[in-house]
Amino acid sequence: MSGTLSLTEALIGRASVTPDDRHCQALMIERLSAVGFECETIESGGVTNLWAVKRGTDGASGKLLAFAGHTDVVPTGPLDQWTSPPFTPTHRDGKLYGRGAADMKTSLAAFVVSSEEFIAKCPQHRGSLALLITSDEEGPATDGTVKVVEALKARGERLDYCIVGEPTSNETLGDMVKNGRRGSMSGKLVVKGVQGHIAYPHLARNPIHLLAPALAELVAQRWDDGNEYFPPTTWQVSNLRSGTGATNVIPGHAELMFNFRFSTASTVEGLQSRVHAILDKHALDYDLTWTVSGLPFLTPRGALSNALEKAIHDETGVRPELSTTGGTSDGRFIARICEQVVEFGPPNGSIHKIDEHVDVRFIEPLKNVYRRVLEELIA
Repeated sequence: MSGTLSLTEALIGRASVTPDDRHCQALMIERLSAVGFECETIESGGVTNLWAVKRGTDGASGKLLAFAGHTDVVPTGPLDQWTSPPFTPTHRDGKLYGRGAADMKTSLAAFVVSSEEFIAKCPQHRGSLALLITSDEEGPATDGTVKVVEALKARGERLDYCIVGEPTSNETLGDMVKNGRRGSMSGKLVVKGVQGHIAYPHLARNPIHLLAPALAELVAQRWDDGNEYFPPTTWQVSNLRSGTGATNVIPGHAELMFNFRFSTASTVEGLQSRVHAILDKHALDYDLTWTVSGLPFLTPRGALSNALEKAIHDETGVRPELSTTGGTSDGRFIARICEQVVEFGPPNGSIHKIDEHVDVRFIEPLKNVYRRVLEELIA
């Protein structure tokens, strides 16, 4: 059994459902400390975070490459639907099964082993190497990576490169790298009317009827055209509710919940302004509250993406596609202190599903890709 596979199994065996780390980071600290990393645990709101750094011979003036990831996993769902226990690493048909196998304990193990191999091969490496690990990525993400980033920013620590180990591949290892993510902004709109008897509509004001023309206009909007890396911004309704449940009562208000997934071609302020303009145009009496859960970030082609693409091709023969699709990730926080952030990990077809798994044949190549990038950028 390879060292990477063995460590992956050990991590899967720890039931680290958000925000419980279940000592996964302690296991990583044991390995990292043995090869010279300075390890710092940062706790916040019941979340365990790790900042581990191995300084190079160039010290603070040298380049710093960080691996970033999370030890927490999503809940298992119904245990009786799993073919094998979710926190008992199990092999079937060349695959390793267990919650977190793909998202993202294989990447964590690959981080650690690639770092060990790199330090053994290049003991006098010039640049510095770090790991930023949290147990709060799958949850609210309010006490995890963002807290570490705030602490590093306060110290004046900046990263030159960061690889987030999210499962980005599709059909085979290396076919996709994320070089950015769309932002996410939600709105809760309450349109006010006047409740009344449905037989006397002239004595009431139906908020659903009032909202309908504005809703049609919002649905028809083209918010932007995207750009070279991002598709056009999307606006989607996630919930619409109103009424008392009775068939003879005109409701007094209607509540609409919606979400923007937006690119760097738009801004928070611009999108909000356009929504308000449409609602005001239709003379609605309304309240609207906004929640921005993440801003978009983008890493154009550069040293990090070039090194990663070369490492993937040299190791697997695959030429990756750069993409910004998918949901949010902790890359949105790290981009505040790092100009070059990319995401790369194993195939994502089984993540968050019953019988989550990773193809064993991809585990060592993933570790080797990470090591090759270290050799290229900070040796």
